Amino acid sequence: MALSSSTPTPQTRALPPAFESYLATTVRPTARERQALMSGAPITKLLDSDASKEVAVFGAVWIDGSPAQYVRRVKDIENFERGGTFRITKRIGDPPKLEDFAQLELPADDVKDLRSCKVGDCELKLGAKALQQLRTEVHWGTPGEKAEAEALFHRRALEYVTEYRQGGNERLAVYRDADDPVFVANEFRSMIERAPALVPMPDLLRFLLEYPFATLERSSDFFYWQEAQFGLKPTIRINHLVIQDRPGATVIASKMLYASHYFWTALELRVLMPDSLRGTGFWFVTICRSRSDGLRGFVGRLIRGRVRNEAVKGTLAALNATKAGLETQSR
Repeated sequence: MALSSSTPTPQTRALPPAFESYLATTVRPTARERQALMSGAPITKLLDSDASKEVAVFGAVWIDGSPAQYVRRVKDIENFERGGTFRITKRIGDPPKLEDFAQLELPADDVKDLRSCKVGDCELKLGAKALQQLRTEVHWGTPGEKAEAEALFHRRALEYVTEYRQGGNERLAVYRDADDPVFVANEFRSMIERAPALVPMPDLLRFLLEYPFATLERSSDFFYWQEAQFGLKPTIRINHLVIQDRPGATVIASKMLYASHYFWTALELRVLMPDSLRGTGFWFVTICRSRSDGLRGFVGRLIRGRVRNEAVKGTLAALNATKAGLETQSR
């Protein structure tokens, strides 16, 4: 039977108002991209940001599944973020313990670089205390150097997470791998305060800024670390993940507390937004903003292009994998 002129097609059907507004004002997809999105295909888009130090990527896709299914998968983070670019992912206990980091291994190139690290000159992102400990507590040039460096990293990772849980952003690193100190807390605050929101979430943003002194209703959170391949180097990362049920949406925030390479900080917001007009399922929207060094100047432009391409490629892969995994499970 033919459609009447008043029957909405996939391309003309309305989106949830908050999603529609964010697309129109912030993402600004082309007509072809919008048509792909409404037809069920994933789209990705670079968002406006400070090109000298920030990369922001948007991604979205319709998923015939339930938000509850996705949340269950995320809570099983060790299996959820496994394979592909993820070499290993480990959930950190509550409270954190040294054995939570037992499987953290330093890549061979990192061990080599650490031999000559000092304050103001290091290939890895580390604070002054860690750099000093590496110089005084590791017997470089001996057969045990790798094991000693990894044992120190395990202790520092445990201290880092524990201190953050006690004191929040003010306990985050002050990176001294280059001449100018980088205060992770300052970079995180300025990054999220300037970013337009898909849905109003002042309580969640306050929680991310004021943790552990702020509370967040209808939420749960946990910590995890992972080693992932990004760009040219394997990167060790520590994240704080928060899940909140909000009116009309479930929001998952993954806050990067530490990365051994490339990043100062990052925040990925995933919004799971049901749409009863479209049917059973939900819009899966991801917005990731990251701050990074090395993006200035001529060489920085080359690096920036690679970082952007990696971010877009990674977002698209995640959208496809999430859609395929949840829709297969729902059948």
